Amino acid sequence: MKAVLRALVVIVVCLALVFGLAYVVGDSETHVAGWPLLVVLAAIAMGVQWLVFIPSFIYQTEHYYDLTGSLTYLVIVGLAVLLAGGALDARGLLVAALVSCWALRLGTFLFRRVKKAGKDGRFDVIKTRWSRFLVTWTLQGAWVFITLLAALVAITSTRQAPLGLLAYIGLLIWLAGFCIESIADYQKSAFNGKPENQGRFVDVGLWRWSRHPNYFGEILLWMGIAVIAMPVFEGLQWLALISPVFVVFLLVKISGIPLLEKRAEQKWGDSLDYHVYKKETPLLMLRPPRK
Repeated sequence: MKAVLRALVVIVVCLALVFGLAYVVGDSETHVAGWPLLVVLAAIAMGVQWLVFIPSFIYQTEHYYDLTGSLTYLVIVGLAVLLAGGALDARGLLVAALVSCWALRLGTFLFRRVKKAGKDGRFDVIKTRWSRFLVTWTLQGAWVFITLLAALVAITSTRQAPLGLLAYIGLLIWLAGFCIESIADYQKSAFNGKPENQGRFVDVGLWRWSRHPNYFGEILLWMGIAVIAMPVFEGLQWLALISPVFVVFLLVKISGIPLLEKRAEQKWGDSLDYHVYKKETPLLMLRPPRK
């Protein structure tokens, strides 16, 4: 019972945060059926997760978790573009294209990976209890909407500004992050695909310069999106800068690096090579290994 109550508290907090941000950050002039556009998009983001949670729990599968997250990015961005009406400009189209490109690549990659592996070890225990599993899907809905917040402001804001130096700087940051994440994912897949590397930790390519280069790339690209969007922020819309901060917080402190570091320690904690790798290779930032 305590576990269920804790889960419900987390869900309520997530909903309050998501809908609170949607209400205060959204453009007051853009409504759908009488509701602020961002509130409607937030409801869709959360609703999609809960709908897919039901069959996923019934059939005890996590195979569609990451794919659902990526598709939700595409759906929310697509709806924002369609419903923005006259507010949409070059900045909004650029941001929408960048987010869609990232979501298509990452969603396809993650879905193929979990299908090939047969499971995602993170869910072995979580998926057996409906309350914990529902929390995970709720957190994904919050993750999608909050990380998209700066992009959604750029797409839907009635305040427009021509693309300038800041937009091009943001685009370069996004490109750097996208390339780093894509290359890191490819290198890890190629490494793990070789029979001689079974049971080994990846320490080649970008993974020699960082223990989590894919996360570093993801943080960079969301920072780039925020920089592109900033020129149209006004008033409480500046709260949309929570987007890249939220990405950093979750990846570095909650669901990303801490979980993977713990699993790595369990698998290779007795290996001298692994401890040397940890000593020489930074946790997140890319830099040459320390000898």
